[in-house]
Amino acid sequence: MPTKKRGAVPGETPARESAGQSIATVERAVDVLMHFAETPSTTLGVTEIAEALGMSKAAVHRILASLRVRHLIELDPASRRYSLGVGAMRLGLAYLDRLDIRRIAAPELVALSRRTAETATLSIRTGWTRIYADQVTPAREVIMSVSLGVPYPLHTGGSSKAFLAFLTEEEIETYLSEAPLQALTGTTIADVPKLRKELAAIRECGWARSFAERMSGAASVAAPVLDHHGRPVAVISVCGPLERFREEVDECVEALLDSTRRLSTQMGWTEPERG
Repeated sequence: MPTKKRGAVPGETPARESAGQSIATVERAVDVLMHFAETPSTTLGVTEIAEALGMSKAAVHRILASLRVRHLIELDPASRRYSLGVGAMRLGLAYLDRLDIRRIAAPELVALSRRTAETATLSIRTGWTRIYADQVTPAREVIMSVSLGVPYPLHTGGSSKAFLAFLTEEEIETYLSEAPLQALTGTTIADVPKLRKELAAIRECGWARSFAERMSGAASVAAPVLDHHGRPVAVISVCGPLERFREEVDECVEALLDSTRRLSTQMGWTEPERG
């Protein structure tokens, strides 16, 4: 006559298997969301996601359907391609709201935009990319506006170069040797020797400029906010339409550096004595 194993609980193994399957499903859903966040494309198809993540198309389709319920993912009915939804934006903004530098920089962005009559932005670094975390636009008819939360490489545009120039020499060399220097426009600096020379000039003067390097028709000047180690914790920029901005560069740089000095002081940075 068969005997029961001592201590066995009816249904224990199926329950444990069910819990394991639930965890695996959550992990796959997170992988799909992170793939949307990390890929350069703003829209993705089921096949692309499945191939990139090593999943079946059926599994990807089920995950996307679940994410759509919470508005984390949106579907374009015409193209049948997916993109991040407003739910994902809310998560991102909730995270940004907890960043001290965003709170500290907010009054400076307002003052800087008023002083220059152009858009003032705040960027933070995320690995080898950076994102716009906040912006203040001026009260005028033609303005520049940026997309918050979109990752940009550290060699494209004024804010990116202001980050890259003030990293350690080891970090800069790692980026130059490992990161693909993709050109976003015809004026993006994608040549290593030329970029290395540009970064040295930025470190020397303390600010970076971009004339249509990240986006055609746009221009900016940018400078880092430094911590007590002299490391860039954020970058502030002033940006505007290219043709108008060419005539405003000197005034915008002066206002920009006033703002970043104040913010850097608040973050513990001390300007070295010049001798």
